[in-house]
Amino acid sequence: MEPSLELSQTPEQIILRWDSAATEEVKDKMIFDSDREEIDRYLQAVDEIQRSMSSAPISDDHNKADSTMQIAMARLEDEFRHILSSHTTPIEVDSLTDPSPSSRSMSTSGSAVFEDENDDEPDLQEVQLDLTGSPSFGSSGRSSYRATSSIREIDLIPSDAVIDLRSIAERMISAGYQRECIQVYGSVRKSTFDSSFRRLGIEKLSIGDIQRLDWNELETKIRRWIRAAKVSIRTLFSSEKKLCEQIFYGIRTAIDDDCFMETVKGPVTQLFNFAEAISISRRSPEKLFKILDLHDALTELIPDIDVIFESKSAEYIRIQATEIVSRLAEAVRGTLSEFENAVLREPSLHPVPGGTLHPLTRYVMNYVSLISDYKVTLDELIVSKPSTGSRYSADPSIPDMDFGELEGKTPLALHLIWSIVILQFNLEGKSRHYRDPSLAHLFIMNNVHYIVQKIKGSPELREMIGDVYLKRLTGKYRQAATNYERTTWVNVLYCLRNEGLNVGGSLSSGPAKSLIRDRFKTFNAMFEEVHRTQSSWLIPDSQLREELRISIIEKLIPAYRSFLGLHGHHIESGRHPENYIKYSVEELENAILDFFEGCSVTHNLRRRSH
Repeated sequence: MEPSLELSQTPEQIILRWDSAATEEVKDKMIFDSDREEIDRYLQAVDEIQRSMSSAPISDDHNKADSTMQIAMARLEDEFRHILSSHTTPIEVDSLTDPSPSSRSMSTSGSAVFEDENDDEPDLQEVQLDLTGSPSFGSSGRSSYRATSSIREIDLIPSDAVIDLRSIAERMISAGYQRECIQVYGSVRKSTFDSSFRRLGIEKLSIGDIQRLDWNELETKIRRWIRAAKVSIRTLFSSEKKLCEQIFYGIRTAIDDDCFMETVKGPVTQLFNFAEAISISRRSPEKLFKILDLHDALTELIPDIDVIFESKSAEYIRIQATEIVSRLAEAVRGTLSEFENAVLREPSLHPVPGGTLHPLTRYVMNYVSLISDYKVTLDELIVSKPSTGSRYSADPSIPDMDFGELEGKTPLALHLIWSIVILQFNLEGKSRHYRDPSLAHLFIMNNVHYIVQKIKGSPELREMIGDVYLKRLTGKYRQAATNYERTTWVNVLYCLRNEGLNVGGSLSSGPAKSLIRDRFKTFNAMFEEVHRTQSSWLIPDSQLREELRISIIEKLIPAYRSFLGLHGHHIESGRHPENYIKYSVEELENAILDFFEGCSVTHNLRRRSH
């Protein structure tokens, strides 16, 4: 219920009637909760007093009007705060995101590249807002930025409340209460940003706080920040600018921008602090892909930042955003260099059992495959060749690489090739820790074959590496396979030679038979030892495993069949032939199928039946 009305009240009486400091009746009542007639009556009273003050000379009446105006401004300030507060509610941020995946897939976590074959599949889709410009309110003028397709404005306050707020703002600013009006607006609206930021997961953390966080925790926060930054810039900040224009534009020069900046400068600093902290944090390889995600997200937002914060007073925000992008780009370059150094210096000395894939090989190749997924961005950021050794270098701890053989490759492609070169260099060093040379060759074969398969499995990576270098890698693992066969089987096959058996001109003489028995006996012992050890060795790629077994069979079985055919009857006719001819051709062939399974054989070789 409004205060009791008297006929023909003066403007001063109308204002004093709503003086909450003097009248208990109106202490808890708000003018703008009354009917429209009472609201208009009060605003007209303020206008009349203002006109009288501007036209009348300084006098007692003028001082009285000034006192009345102060009462009116205090009341309007309360009304302004009340309207803002009662219509300010937290934004449902979940409704502002588009659940469909973006065109740009985000990376997996840095630690995941240690995992097995499918760890290089992305586990996170970047949240992409499906935003369209919303219609501007009323005839408010400066809104050309709303044509930006990625910006999505929403109405933060109902239009009728905006009209009331503008009517109050016009009178407060006209009466010289601009600072008070802006402060009220800012204090109320800042609380909305606090609430929205909490819902988006943006915490009030200093740069130091952020840099002290565990990386696994930070990965989650980066993912959340990217989503939050897009919502904040494209919706929260743009909508706040729209509201400031609706309430303040045209009342006085740039007052809408002053109000907007007063409201958002704190939230903008809070938002940017996170990206700033990441950009200057300690560099380590696992951070690369999240830094790239952050860089891409902020780069994508720069055009929106430029148009939302277009004013002169907001220039520092535009500069800060650009500088953070530059520092993130430098962090990417530094992190890639740190990755290369880490691969070169990876210190593990214990040989992996069975000569299988080394964890470093999986790590590096999954990492390199992920790098190729970011080709578009990295081609822009990586502009210089890697720092490498040369064939003239005296440093034995750095491999040689001649860039002259790779003319036409981009700096990024050269960095990827260099990463593979230093990986091989490191693997060569690790292979020397195997006591068995055959196992060392098998280790190199397994790991270089894996490198080749990873390159072939990624069209982007294969294009960057190129067929010339891929052919060189293919030749390297095949040479390792050949070296393994020579090291393992030359001595075994040497037992099956015919040379030296024709003693006294006859293979049937006593000395010749003794030599044949020794050859069979030595062959059996050597083959059994190879079978015992190499059954526990592992070739994880089934096709490569089968190819090597076939190659062994093609060399061993014909030699054994020939030797058995030529000399077996001399043993069969003697005593205890089973002690010398232990295996049939088929049994040897079956025994070779036990090789490279990674399991120690618990049974004896199947003996031929007699």
